[in-house]
Amino acid sequence: MLAELTHRCPLACPYCSNPLALEERANELTAATWSRVFREAAALGVLQVHLSGGEPAARRDLEAIVSAAHDAGLYTNLITSAVGLDGERLARLRAAGLDHVQLSLQDVTADSADRIAGYAGAHERKLTLARSAPDLGLALTVNVVIHRANISNVSALVDLAVALGAGRIEIAHAQYYGWALRNRLALMPTRDQVAHAMQEMEDIRARFGQRIAIDMVVPDYYARQPKACMGGWGRRSLNVTPSGRVLPCHAAETIPGLDFWSVHEHALADIWQSSPAFQAFRGTTWMREPCRSCVMREVDFGGCRCQAMALAGDPTATDPACELSPVHALLGELAEQDAASGETDYAYRGRPTRRRNEQKVTLRH
Repeated sequence: MLAELTHRCPLACPYCSNPLALEERANELTAATWSRVFREAAALGVLQVHLSGGEPAARRDLEAIVSAAHDAGLYTNLITSAVGLDGERLARLRAAGLDHVQLSLQDVTADSADRIAGYAGAHERKLTLARSAPDLGLALTVNVVIHRANISNVSALVDLAVALGAGRIEIAHAQYYGWALRNRLALMPTRDQVAHAMQEMEDIRARFGQRIAIDMVVPDYYARQPKACMGGWGRRSLNVTPSGRVLPCHAAETIPGLDFWSVHEHALADIWQSSPAFQAFRGTTWMREPCRSCVMREVDFGGCRCQAMALAGDPTATDPACELSPVHALLGELAEQDAASGETDYAYRGRPTRRRNEQKVTLRH
C-alpha cells in the first residue's frame, strides 16, 4: 500500500507524479485515522506500506504514524527527499518501527541535482541523511528518475548509491503523468540516449553482480510492449491519498468518471473488493480488441489505463506503448520531437510556468 501522508513538499521536481492540483493540509488524514487504515490493510493482506508524499517529514506526527504502521504488523518504507529530516529524527523514526528508507536523488552533482529539485542545498542534505541510515540499521534504497538532464550519468549514479551503502537502486525513467506530462518537452530523452542507457545498465549489472539490487523502469514512449502497470489494475496494490480517497494506482484520478471511495465512508476491504474504481479495469473483461484476444492479456493486463487516457484520449484504448496500438508509431515520433525541442526550462510546482512548456498531448488517429 502506498500511503500518501501529505502533498506538502519543499522540492518542486519537474517530473513529480502528484496531481497538478495538490490536496490541502487541512484535509489530511489524522494519525488516528491512518492507524485504523493500517490495521484494516493488514487484515486485508497488505504486507508493506510505503509512507510517501509530498514529503512525509512535513508531518509533525510522522513518528506516531510510523509506530501505528509497525504496530499493525506492516513493513514500513519511508519515501523521502531527506529535506526536513536529520539523523536525530531518523533515529526517532527507527525507534518507532521504521524498517527502510527510500531516498530520491536527482543527479550526481549538486548543481544539477538542486536545479532539477528546485531547491538549493537539497543534494547535500540527501547525502548526509543517506550516510546515517545504514548506521541506524535501516535498509536503504536510492531512487533516481531518469530524463534528458541526467540520463548520461546512470553509471555514476549507481556508483554513488553503492558508496552511500544502498542495498538497492531504482533507475526509473520518467513516467509522463502530472508534472512530468506538463514538462515533457524538457524531460524527454532521445531514442539513442535511451538505447545507450539500457546497454549501460547491462554493463553495470555485470560489474556489480549481487553487490546491489538494480531495478530498471524502462521508458514507455520508446517501448514495443506495455508493462503490467502496478501488476495489473486492482490486483496487487492500492494507494491512499492524503485526504483518504483510495486509488488503484497513483495517477488514476486523471481518468474522468471514476468513483473513488474514501476511508472516511468505507472500510478498506470494501473499497478493495467492491468500489467502482477498482472494478473498472480489473481483470480482462473490459478489454477491447486487439487486447481482448492478445496472448499477453493476462501478463501485461492491458498496460497503463492512465497512459491510454492521456495519449489516446480513452482509458479503454490499447496502451500506446504497445506496438499493436494504432497510435504507437505517433508516440515514438512525438517522443523524438520533444527530445529535439531544445527546451530546458521546467515548470515547477507552485511557480509561474512559461507558455511553451504547455502543450496538447493527446494523440489522434
